[in-house]
Amino acid sequence: MRIGLISGARGAVVELPSLIQEVAQAEEDGFDSFWIPQVSAGPGFDALTALSLAASRTNRINVGTAVVPIFTIHPYALAKHALTAQIAAEGRLTLGVGLSHRPPVEDAMGLSYENPAPHMEEYLQVLRPLLDDGQVDFQGNFYNVKAQATVPGALHVPVIVAALAPMMLRIAGEQADGTFTWMAGPKTVESHVAPRISRAAESANKPAPRICVGMPLAVTDDSQEGRDQAARTFERYGQLTNYRRMLDIEGVEGPSEVALIGNEDEVAEQLRAYVAAGATDFLASVFPVGNDEDASLARSNDLLKSLVGKL
Repeated sequence: MRIGLISGARGAVVELPSLIQEVAQAEEDGFDSFWIPQVSAGPGFDALTALSLAASRTNRINVGTAVVPIFTIHPYALAKHALTAQIAAEGRLTLGVGLSHRPPVEDAMGLSYENPAPHMEEYLQVLRPLLDDGQVDFQGNFYNVKAQATVPGALHVPVIVAALAPMMLRIAGEQADGTFTWMAGPKTVESHVAPRISRAAESANKPAPRICVGMPLAVTDDSQEGRDQAARTFERYGQLTNYRRMLDIEGVEGPSEVALIGNEDEVAEQLRAYVAAGATDFLASVFPVGNDEDASLARSNDLLKSLVGKL
């Protein structure tokens, strides 16, 4: 299982030079990947632009969006953007896309969130041909696109889909290269995510899908303090319908109960549970516990660094 980092999931927004330095430091530390979310209607950078800049200043580390909300950008525009970003990243970019959630799409953006899964299916039917072939001719219920998107020096852009519901996992397996999950515990990954997306990929004669699991993580000797901090930091995710369903499958009350928290041995064991569940990538949203935030973050990163290539 590959190990990467996610920036921004706990709500902290840094300036662009600091974000680029985070990616460079992650590469120096040996991590496999670095991911940036794109908030539907809130603070933060355009993820693909930020990753293009970060990738141009690194040599090895893979970068990815986790994820770009599809309702905020037409698939043609996203294809052009991703193809250009992939050239800057020298082939190290993975494009993650997702539906976001009803409140930001409808209340903040003023758009319709009706039929989200069929909307994603058509979105990918436009996006993938543009990325893979440089052109598309598609007529559907949501999109009618006949266009070319050739980019000089274009490189392949892998696509993963944030998928939690059964229909979304089928779509991800059939039309994408994998999935990104957030707030899905090991039981949920093993019993719900992995079998559904794997069956869909197999039925479409596609390779085994990537299963990228994003989750909060903190190494601490005080697990209760860690869970209290996780409850405060990540509480909002338990109030969103899509994540609430995953927490219910896991049989827990809130995000603090699925976050990876404990000392080095305990967190390493929790990571191994994801390997057994079928995760191909673990993407850690490291958060601090205690008064010395820098020391707390460094301790968690040290454990993760020590496990790269060993899970």
